[in-house]
Order: sequence, then structure tokens, then C-alpha cells
Amino acid sequence: MEAKVAQLLLQIKAIKLSPQNMYTWASGIKSPIYCDNRLTLSYPSVRRMIKEYFVEKSADFKPFNTIAGVATAGIPHGALLADALNLPFVYVRSKAKGHGRQNLIEGELRGNERLLVIEDLISTGGSSLQAVRALEDHGCTIAGVLAIFTYGFQQSINAFEAEGIRLETLSNYDALLNQAREIEYITEADVTLLKEWREGING
Repeated sequence: MEAKVAQLLLQIKAIKLSPQNMYTWASGIKSPIYCDNRLTLSYPSVRRMIKEYFVEKSADFKPFNTIAGVATAGIPHGALLADALNLPFVYVRSKAKGHGRQNLIEGELRGNERLLVIEDLISTGGSSLQAVRALEDHGCTIAGVLAIFTYGFQQSINAFEAEGIRLETLSNYDALLNQAREIEYITEADVTLLKEWREGING
């Protein structure tokens, strides 16, 4: 699964690797990798496969009775999974609306649900854990967080462990580098540079 998902993301250019010309993330971090899993939604065969892998992987988190998506990129994948499992779906905003009912969580929650939280990408883990805390504040329990891809930063690993929240992903940074090297998208020297970059982020 990890290799296949990495291969699909590379094929549709949802993940771009540019070791020589760094991207700048919104956080200001200079990165040789850019990941936009929203592109998977535009490819029906890829979207379907991601959904099927989510269904398969979600079994590891049972029991749960509701799916929660993290705004914004986790919403469509969460909704697809909820539909496949015939379960209720809600989503968590990054911040409460400034008008109307000023909801932070959209959808109906009684407060006694056990939720599986769906995210598209894990970098520091901050947005996912913010959503988890919002759901817990509502009285819900969390089965865990399931995402498409993780960079595997130690910061995120530590953050999830500190909160006691289980995290699983369909693919990861190491699987990506292996696939990218296998198809000669990057060189062995690039692999070394990319690994050193993550080690530098990990400190």
C-alpha cells in the first residue's frame, strides 16, 4: 500500500520533488518537496483507490461510529470514506465561523461519538491535533487519525504520542523516496539530500 500510494501521487504530480530548487511552505520552511493531495480528487481512478485504501486501513481503528474530516483537504476524503462505510460524517474547521452560528464543527454530534479523524497530509501534526482537541472538547472520543501521507517529522511523532492519539497513514516519506528513485525521478545524490533535509528538520 505505501509503495502504491507513493507511486500514484508521483504519477499525477501530487508530490513534486525539487532538491535543487526549494519550495517555500506557508510556515516559511524551505522544502525540497511539495505535496498537494487535493489533486487526487481530479483523477477518478486514483480517488477510488485512495478511498479503498482508507476503507482497508480504517479497520485497524475499530470500533468507531463517525468519520470526521479536517478542513479543508481532509473533508472530501473523509466524506468518501463515511459514504463507503455508511457512517455519519462531520468536519472540523481551522477556526470557528465569524458569522451565523459560529460553528467550529459542522454536522450533527451528540457528544458521545467515537470518531475516526481523516486528514490528507501530516507535517507537524498541528492542524490534526487541533481538530482532535475540538472534538474531545465536544465530549467525543477519538479512535485515531488516518491520513494519506506523512513527512515523518519527529515533531509530529512526538506530538501525537504526547496527546495519546494513534496516527496511521497510507504512505510516507521513505516510501516516496524509494519509489521516486526506482522510476529515476531523482538520483541517488538527490535521495541523500532529501534524507538530510528531513534529518535537519528533525534536529
